[in-house]
Amino acid sequence: MIGIHGIAGIGKTTLAQGIYNQIAHQFEDARFLSNVAEVEEHRGSLELQRQLLEDILWPKIARISNIDEGISLIKKTLCSRKVLIILDDVSALTQLEFLAGSHHWFGSGSRIIITTRNKHLLDVHEVDELYEVEKLNSEEALQLFSLWAFKADLPRDGFWDLSGRALNYCDGLPLAVKVVGSLLYGRRKLEWENTLLKLQTVGERNVQKVLRLSYDRLDHTEKDLFLDIACSSEGRTQILLEEYLIVATSLQLEWKFSKIVLSSVF
Repeated sequence: MIGIHGIAGIGKTTLAQGIYNQIAHQFEDARFLSNVAEVEEHRGSLELQRQLLEDILWPKIARISNIDEGISLIKKTLCSRKVLIILDDVSALTQLEFLAGSHHWFGSGSRIIITTRNKHLLDVHEVDELYEVEKLNSEEALQLFSLWAFKADLPRDGFWDLSGRALNYCDGLPLAVKVVGSLLYGRRKLEWENTLLKLQTVGERNVQKVLRLSYDRLDHTEKDLFLDIACSSEGRTQILLEEYLIVATSLQLEWKFSKIVLSSVF
């Protein structure tokens, strides 16, 4: 089992999807379960088990009536098959326990890849390999931003300083870089100035939505810490959410550089 962790908007799902697209053909069966936490919250645990098995057993999966029955069926069905399973955006250990409780549930050569914000969850589940997706460095961020803002590898003449201001706002988050870059695409300098001023003061809805993901996934203790930091700020009329998310989430995440080398895993 392989665990990919990092804060919301950092590119975990994109990375997992890229791996899936690259190697899925090497397996007897391949399943990509998106938004595991959201699906469980709105549709229940049984729905996730059904999604995992639907292409293989349909329509027999309709007979799953409880979690234990689903676990038994997963083991029985997949223990002799070489499978690739992506469990995307896992938020609780119980989700792993009823979807991929052990290596022995799956046949030889199988790969189970888990994406999550919570590194501790992966440690407890004792995954074989851990990879942290870190923020983009300045060169990577500039290249990605230019792709979305200019449809080129670098900013246009006259837009370098403005691009730097935009990237400072994004703080290396790939999804934020993409959203802000696409927001500025095709605009004139004055429009850039106004847009960046708006971002720095009141924020932009899509960017705030990205950053909100991190806060929503904090536990009660971490949310209390976040609010303590926000409320204790002095001399500021505007509390910017993104400035404090990093403080709260860094309690559980180690900010160290690592890269996934696919050849060392597959």
